[in-house]
Amino acid sequence: MRRLYEKKELLFALLWILAYCLVMAPVKGRFGYASPWMLLALLVFAAGIAAFVRSNHLEKKYGLARWPRDTKRFLCFLPMWILATGNLWDGFAPSYQGAAQLIAVLSMILVGFVEEMLFRGFLFRALITKEKAVTAIVITSLTFGMGHIVNLLAGQASLETAVQMVFAVVWGFILTMVLYKSGSLLPCILAHAMIDVFSLFGADVPLVDAICIGATIVVGSLYCLYLSRLKTEKNGEQT
Repeated sequence: MRRLYEKKELLFALLWILAYCLVMAPVKGRFGYASPWMLLALLVFAAGIAAFVRSNHLEKKYGLARWPRDTKRFLCFLPMWILATGNLWDGFAPSYQGAAQLIAVLSMILVGFVEEMLFRGFLFRALITKEKAVTAIVITSLTFGMGHIVNLLAGQASLETAVQMVFAVVWGFILTMVLYKSGSLLPCILAHAMIDVFSLFGADVPLVDAICIGATIVVGSLYCLYLSRLKTEKNGEQT
């Protein structure tokens, strides 16, 4: 794995993403988020990623070493935190009960970590070594959104998947810009986990969901524009 990473970092990232999609789509389709099998599969991916990063001392490269020091520059990430609560705007209605809900919550937390590491970690860092920052940001964000098409393989409706892809593309730009400008992946992991966990507690009202998507597009676009005007932090310094 180390040899592939050193020689073909982009291929390394793409193979990780492919493996994740091929494994998790059928697991989700057959067992669902509340299944111990779903949680176990995510634990395996999370442990594998963490072991690789830790054993090769890549925490700093992937933005895991520290929280951004000057959060005021990023408006304390308030636009991102507010949008991350969107799944709760239509009321409170847990998807499961008891232990099943707990398993689903833990699974969603792991999804936040694994997907951020795959897309904003492995893929983005591989792209930005060869491409301009703008190209890397666009490709990473679009790939993240398009990656949700695998939900079709899990039995999800095509319209729901299409809406989810648009929503994911917008969030892809927000999260990638936060990582690029702050140098830290930790806020992205937290925001991603919040979105996914809150989806287990929302009432899922179509009209409110449409308002949430619209607000995410508008506010997210303005926030990304604001972030684009900031200096980029690298290794704790602004550049």
